[in-house]
Amino acid sequence: MNKIGVVFDLDGVIVDTAKYHFLVWKNLANTLNIEFTEAHNELLKGVSRVRSLEILLNIGNVTLPEDTKQDILIKKNEDYLEYIKEMNADEILPGVNKLLNELDNKNIEYVLGSASKNAPLILKQVGLLHRFKAIVDGNSVSKAKPDPEVFLIGAEKLNLKPECCIVFEDAIAGIEAANAANMMSVGVGDEETLSEANFNFNNLTEIPTHFFDEIISE
Repeated sequence: MNKIGVVFDLDGVIVDTAKYHFLVWKNLANTLNIEFTEAHNELLKGVSRVRSLEILLNIGNVTLPEDTKQDILIKKNEDYLEYIKEMNADEILPGVNKLLNELDNKNIEYVLGSASKNAPLILKQVGLLHRFKAIVDGNSVSKAKPDPEVFLIGAEKLNLKPECCIVFEDAIAGIEAANAANMMSVGVGDEETLSEANFNFNNLTEIPTHFFDEIISE
């Protein structure tokens, strides 16, 4: 594999915005008298806002009219943006800058592949927007993970075949999407949860120095 490219998920890989999603969804769940735990929040990782609301309503066995759902989705995003506006470079996860520097030194290009519609704003807030060759986010796709659409578009942005791309993901839906796209998948987080990934690391600081060299030489 002579030339490779990398597609990064955002939440839980580059920055930890999952904590903000949890706080907002929990507040919304409280208004609907739904008990929403951190374990429930794991089900929302890597999926769209619309699908997340469906999961939340299923947890509470609650049915709502469509216009009410739309109001909730708007409110959710507004509340979430208030948290995002306070983000800065301190919220970049450990190992990210070192990994991006390594990719730059090896002339390996990378893009973002995220379900978040706020990805550009988040990257701008933490000072990383300029480093990515392209951003593929919730505004760019019609199908949410585990559909591989977001990663396949990422491969196009890299001008590479899918099998030449490596995906870094922290969510089960993301790993499934990467595998469905015929890309090499790297799970960032609990190995048992992300067992379908080709490689697993607890966080980006654990990635070996020669990780990409070995993939290129294969």
